[in-house]
Amino acid sequence: MRILISLTSLLLSVAVAASAPNKSAGPNSLSDEIIALERAALNRWITADPQGYLDLYSSEITYFDPLQEKRVDGLEAMKALLAPLKNARSPITNRRFEMIDPKIQQHGDVVLLTFNLVNYGKLPNQATETVVTRWNSTEVYSRASGQWRIIHSHWSFVKPELKQNKTTGE
Repeated sequence: MRILISLTSLLLSVAVAASAPNKSAGPNSLSDEIIALERAALNRWITADPQGYLDLYSSEITYFDPLQEKRVDGLEAMKALLAPLKNARSPITNRRFEMIDPKIQQHGDVVLLTFNLVNYGKLPNQATETVVTRWNSTEVYSRASGQWRIIHSHWSFVKPELKQNKTTGE
């Protein structure tokens, strides 16, 4: 009889556990997954390795950043744009970044990730760390064949210094 009660209790426990919500499939798992993908790409980027992002970009990626005159279209164009970075040697040492306040908004198989990014490092002939750049970032991820890919990326400076027009003063 004790064996039957123990076995019944075990089966009920398993049934209850199986019907309980799966925390790994909960609302935070998507945020955790997307933010982990972005952090992994940023960890490579900070060492002048663009491959982390190139691996995430879809073939139809569109890209804006303040250093480009116009939108960059397509993975091949991104590879060409980022190719020089692979051999670049930065004078900045002890590079690191801080991702601030990432926010995920999901709409079906599309996810919008927005965050601020602060890059830190030591400039040549400086003993202390300094803020190198501050960014606003928007990444649009799309799920295809079970994998998240970036279909649009937009980077802008936080509070950029705008040049005044010498003729109009604006």
